[in-house]
Amino acid sequence: MTVQEIRAFNRFYTNLIGALDYSRSLHAPYTLTESRVLYELAHSPRTDAADLRTALRLDSGYLSRMLAGFEKDGLVELAPSEKDTRRRRVTLTDRGRAAADLLDERSREAIGSLLSTVPPGDRSRLAAAMREIREILSDGRRRAPRREDVVLRGPGPGDLGWIVQRNASLYTAEYGWNSDYEGLVARIVADFAEDHDPHLERVWIAELDGRPVGSVMCVRDKAPGTARLRLLLVEPDARGLGVGDRLVGACVAFAREAGYRELVLWTNDVLSAARRLYLRHGFSLVSEEPHRSFGADLVGQDWRLDLGLDPHRAEDREPEAGK
Repeated sequence: MTVQEIRAFNRFYTNLIGALDYSRSLHAPYTLTESRVLYELAHSPRTDAADLRTALRLDSGYLSRMLAGFEKDGLVELAPSEKDTRRRRVTLTDRGRAAADLLDERSREAIGSLLSTVPPGDRSRLAAAMREIREILSDGRRRAPRREDVVLRGPGPGDLGWIVQRNASLYTAEYGWNSDYEGLVARIVADFAEDHDPHLERVWIAELDGRPVGSVMCVRDKAPGTARLRLLLVEPDARGLGVGDRLVGACVAFAREAGYRELVLWTNDVLSAARRLYLRHGFSLVSEEPHRSFGADLVGQDWRLDLGLDPHRAEDREPEAGK
């Protein structure tokens, strides 16, 4: 392969995705770089300006001017980092998150339109070729995934069906549950797909290397002022990357921002890893009861989180013993 061939491919692909006139391609007033920064702020745990600069390999002055413009437009808030006052923490405002969501939606629509021209039989070849390019240009080694490689996003076409399929497959493989559980998951997902308020209910998909590896839902409960966390799932090969922690954290933060007074969930005692996550985020076990469901003898548990309390804030933590 020659340098000219690589440059030719680069010209072809940047033209194909509209990188040179990104704002016109997505009908949005942001360049490709600005859109990428908004995407990182919406989907990545990196929120310090220094981390953004390193991750995106941006000039510090260029990034500073961009963030200043975002702040002037009401898209971000800039403040000293809690960990190091010499660093700047960057936080999306509601307006900024709405802009990032709009960009994400239009980007997915644009890629969906592009894929619609590819014959179904060629799509797996295309995905495999893209993965191979990434591996070869990463010195031919498959790098171990890192926490920062995981992004959270909203569901795209097929993602709700993926939630049903993966829940059914994983719980059968790991706990021997029967098709009754798949039926329950299918009803929950169908209810959300058919009728939900996006301001009060949401689904998150955790994505790693372009594939979904986790999910969770936040939906309205029957009790007034109460939200319910449902269908937390993390793929086995993505465990240990903090995926579940980020999914639960996103659900809690959304429920609090949406104005719910409490967040509840129902689980079973065999799901020990999930229960540790709930404890870490401040949930309390309310009740438990033996039952037989999904072809197994289980102990169902109800958990509750008072959204008026934030376990990560010092003033809301319970005093240590003896203090």
